[in-house]
Amino acid sequence: MTVQHFTPDGMLRPTPYHHVAVGTGTKHVHVSGQIARQADGTPVAPGDLAGQVAQALRNTSVGLTGAGASFADVLRLTFYVTGWSPAKIGEFMAGVESVAEEIGLGLPMPPASLIGVEQLFEADVLVEVEATALLS
Repeated sequence: MTVQHFTPDGMLRPTPYHHVAVGTGTKHVHVSGQIARQADGTPVAPGDLAGQVAQALRNTSVGLTGAGASFADVLRLTFYVTGWSPAKIGEFMAGVESVAEEIGLGLPMPPASLIGVEQLFEADVLVEVEATALLS
């Protein structure tokens, strides 16, 4: 499988993600919304956006690996963040950057969307991450 990430001339720069991904392959991998919980359900980094971003990305990596994929195969990431405001971007990116090398997440990231939400399914969950990958 081949995934090519790029940002064409004429699109907004700099951004912490590429604007476009082109994938060729036949096997789609969709990792559901991952949160900052250990496998036994224990919360990780309560009240800490950066810590929760890092753990949610680690959990996303586990899901990808389980399907035989990695962040190199990811076409798109979607982040849902509670109580979002632009003032939180530094803390959000600190979480991404703190774990990127560990999980093989290239920077800039694949095309990504960050969607602010009022609340996720549990009050202590600050962020949820979904990934779509393509394998041959």
